[in-house]
Amino acid sequence: MTTKTMKKEYQSGGSKRQYILDKSVEYIISRKYGTQNHKHDYLLNIIGLSETEYLECLNKASNGALVESAWN
Repeated sequence: MTTKTMKKEYQSGGSKRQYILDKSVEYIISRKYGTQNHKHDYLLNIIGLSETEYLECLNKASNGALVESAWN
């Protein structure tokens, strides 16, 4: 079995990390990739997002509703 790793420029702190974050927002929005808990697990454990990065992507996917609900 082979393991895949992301190129350094796509890893945390890399020059193309924003590309991964933008794709993660699209992934969260999409209905064809399973439930939200599967998406959470995939993005954190396979893609390597931090919990903070995941929550930022989730907030962008919800058009800021996540942060607004936390403040109200």
